Amino acid sequence: MKILKSLLLIIVVVFTACKEEEKALAVSWVSSTEDNVWNDKKYIEREGEITSDIAITVNTENQEQEITGFGGCFNELGWDALGMVTPEEKQQILNDLVSQETGCKFNLFRMPIGANDYAVDWYSFNETDGDFAMENFSIDRDKKRLIPYIKEAQKINPDIAVWASPWCPPSWMKHSKHYACKANPEFNDLPLELSNTEELVSRFITEPEYFESYALYFSKFVQAYAAEGIEIGAVHVQNEYNSAQNFPSCVWKPQDLGIFIADYLGPKFKTDGLDTEIWLGTVERPQIERVENVLEYKNTKNYVTGVGFQWAGKGAIEGVHAKYPEMELMQTETECGDGSNDWKAAEHTFDLMKHYFKNGANSYMYWNMVLDETGKSQWGWKQNSMISIDSKTKAITYNPEFYLMKHLSAYVAPGSVKLAATGGDDDTIVFYNEAENKVVVLTYNNEDQNRELNFKINDKEINALLDAKSFNTFTVSL
Repeated sequence: MKILKSLLLIIVVVFTACKEEEKALAVSWVSSTEDNVWNDKKYIEREGEITSDIAITVNTENQEQEITGFGGCFNELGWDALGMVTPEEKQQILNDLVSQETGCKFNLFRMPIGANDYAVDWYSFNETDGDFAMENFSIDRDKKRLIPYIKEAQKINPDIAVWASPWCPPSWMKHSKHYACKANPEFNDLPLELSNTEELVSRFITEPEYFESYALYFSKFVQAYAAEGIEIGAVHVQNEYNSAQNFPSCVWKPQDLGIFIADYLGPKFKTDGLDTEIWLGTVERPQIERVENVLEYKNTKNYVTGVGFQWAGKGAIEGVHAKYPEMELMQTETECGDGSNDWKAAEHTFDLMKHYFKNGANSYMYWNMVLDETGKSQWGWKQNSMISIDSKTKAITYNPEFYLMKHLSAYVAPGSVKLAATGGDDDTIVFYNEAENKVVVLTYNNEDQNRELNFKINDKEINALLDAKSFNTFTVSL
């Protein structure tokens, strides 16, 4: 009888322990404030009635768009900045961006086709006027900076995806025969009489032989990079196709972009057997008709996989998502400030993240991952970067936006989905990784005092006291 009682007692204890284990949630929590970044906090379940300042509810069945990834751009000036530090420091920086174990886990990267505003100077892959057959096409310039940059990232994660966009075609393909659209004697030699900031008027010479040659240029680029062991997963046909800049740029009439994609670029990729996707990007204006006028030309939509947005293009993403729900959407270049690299810049970037994911974005890109302390391009624009390297002291600074990006990218794996949330979710984004049955919550306490968060997931909940002005990532295993 005593043995039976003992067995019953053991069963009750084990059953109770199992029940307690079922109740317990596995929660990891990382928090960052301006003065204390990347602070691993221990989550402790709190008992009793708790008055919440922020109450959010999600159901893992209420799924929205799938997330494909996060990343930044390979730029020439970034590679030069990395060259200022020791090989060990350079490797650490790259690990901190790309490593799938300890870094930001970036998996998606942008690169320019020819020079962009963060190139050392202007170049294209063929500046031989009238070379429509692209006999003088060459990517030799990229072998000095961009290809080594990409190769180093590939060593850390061989599965990174790379997409590319031109800021400007070969200059002889433009009416002005110059890489810039806007004259600025301090930074370029475009004659004032050729300067033109008008939108919706193509600077590209829209004649069949130019269209055909430019499609060949894209195809040769993709194939040349493949020969270097770098697959170009997608091309976005023109960076900011409405913007006339003093740096490499080319304004396009939207209908002309449709002609180029449907009648030349799409068929050329098909003929050459290229699997590289074609995207309409990058959209930097809020008028949805400037997207529609491209996609509605003939069969353009059949060739276009997705649409990329940046800057004022954020005003168009909601409408595009509603009208073209089958299209993938990407935030292609986070707004890069003025070189402040401060906490306010991180707050602004978080606002952008919320906007883009709320309106259907599948991926989010930073811009310059690494720059020197000036943040200046060769054309005079000072911008933020995730990491700054001082050219005099060689000091390395991880800026607030580095930590913000990591708060998201290190935890939201490709294949996760965004979850719809209700309640006080103005400063919260929620994702669900079904394969691992984990919910990831990125939330910002925007107040100057600590605030209590109550977060309900299905039939479970977490409560946590958030530090004032803090970014917080919770990973909840269900």
